[in-house]
This record gives sequence, C-alpha cells and structure tokens, in this order.
Amino acid sequence: MSRLRFGISMSLDGYVAGPDQSVDEPLGVGGEQLHEWAFPLAAWREPHGLAGGEVNESSAVLEEATAGIGATIMGRNMFGGHPGPWNPEAPWNGWWDRNPPFHHPVFVLTHHARPPLELEGGTTFHFVTDGIGEALDRARQAAGRRDVALAGGARAAQQYLAAGLVDEMLINLVPVLLGGGERLFEGVRTDLAGLRPVRTVATAKVTHLRFARRSGRLAGGPG
Repeated sequence: MSRLRFGISMSLDGYVAGPDQSVDEPLGVGGEQLHEWAFPLAAWREPHGLAGGEVNESSAVLEEATAGIGATIMGRNMFGGHPGPWNPEAPWNGWWDRNPPFHHPVFVLTHHARPPLELEGGTTFHFVTDGIGEALDRARQAAGRRDVALAGGARAAQQYLAAGLVDEMLINLVPVLLGGGERLFEGVRTDLAGLRPVRTVATAKVTHLRFARRSGRLAGGPG
C-alpha cells in the first residue's frame, strides 16, 4: 500500500501559517518567511516553470520529499478562496495558474461539493466531502504504486495525524517567530502519532526533521 507522506514548514514557536490569513495574505502575516529557504532552490523553481536556482543542502531534502508522489491531499484552506459554498459564477480555482506544480491528481477536503477542476500539466483537483478516509482511499487509488503527499494546511494535517494515518513526516523548522496563526500540533497526541525521528539535516536557513513509523521505510530508502 502506498504511504502517506506529510511535509510542512514550521516556525520556532510552532506555527505553520501566520495570523490573519486572507486572499491577500494566504499564509497569514509573516507566513511567507516559512518558505524563504525553498523559493531560491532549483528543485522548487523547476516544478513552478521557473528556470535556474540554487543547489544546496536543502536541495536533496526537497527532491526526496517530492519523489515518487502520485497524488496529493490538501485542506480547503490550502486550496484557498472564500469560506463557505463555492461561488458558481466565479468559482475559486486555486492560488496557482493554469499549470499548477503538482502534475497529478489532487484531492481537496471540503464540506461543499463541486465538479473536478481539470487544469494543465496533468493536475486535476477533486473535491471530497466524505472526510479524510475517503480522500485517502481515492488518493491511493489514483496514485497506484506511488505514494500520497499530504500537503496541509494545519487542520487537515491534524486530522490525519490524530487518526494515525501519516507514515512519514518532514518538518522544515525555520528560525523565525510568528507569534500567532495556526499551530500544527494543536490537540495532536503527545506521542507524535506513532512517528519517531529518523533523520536531521541542519542548515543556516532551516532544519529538516524527518519522522517515520517504526514499521515503515524512508522514501527512496531500502525496503
């Protein structure tokens, strides 16, 4: 069975998004600081259709995190837009352009149904109203022998962690303080949902903390 692999960037005070998230500030006030380590990397720029970029200690971490992924799950807040039912006259179609960086099926957790949104590059957004289990089943079916990425945001991740469904977790710990916003581990079990630390890569801009289940194996590692 394909694994569910979760990765996210987090501040030193435990926030994965800053306060006052909105369409104008999708990551909240100060939230973009959490991803400044990734933006210059060639491994981040290439899937976004951008040329050039840096190669450093974080490059291999990011490449490993995205390798072997056949489907993605995300929450409604990460997909973005207004709260409540979708606007039928001008439906929100995500933060990305016509060619999002996923290039595989994406399953969006929501309370409000809508038809699939097919975009360029192999990305189709499917809107799942039957909960995290249904989304994971559909994502695994779509991924085939490849793994499923859990992209966040915090609320979606909390649900999968609390249910013990996450097989691998990558926390990109960034040396900034946001002082408010959305905490990743709010209400999550103190045993890290059965995950244990298996690898650390420390750089000046970010520390990558990888966790896995005892019975699991690392992506790209030996069986």
